[in-house]
Amino acid sequence: MIKRKNVKKKGKLELSKYFQEFKVGEKIAIVKEHTLNPAFPIQIQGRTGVVIGERGNSYLVKLNNGGTEKVYIIAPSCLKKIK
Repeated sequence: MIKRKNVKKKGKLELSKYFQEFKVGEKIAIVKEHTLNPAFPIQIQGRTGVVIGERGNSYLVKLNNGGTEKVYIIAPSCLKKIK
C-alpha cells in the first residue's frame, strides 16, 4: 500500500480520475486517494468488487468481506477499472 504521493503530485487530484464513469456490472479495484478522504477505511484498500449502482456522484460497490457481501458507497476517484 502506498502511504505517500510523489512530491510533484502531492495535494493534487487528477480531474480525469474524478470524472471517470462506470457501468453497472463492471469489475473495479479500490485504490485509496490520499488527497480526498483521510478517513478512508483501510480494510477495503486493494480489494476488488462489482459496481451495482449509483448514488449521486458516487457508486455502490459490492464487496465480499470475510464471507459476507457488503455494499459500500465510494467516490469515483478511489476506483480503478479492471480490464
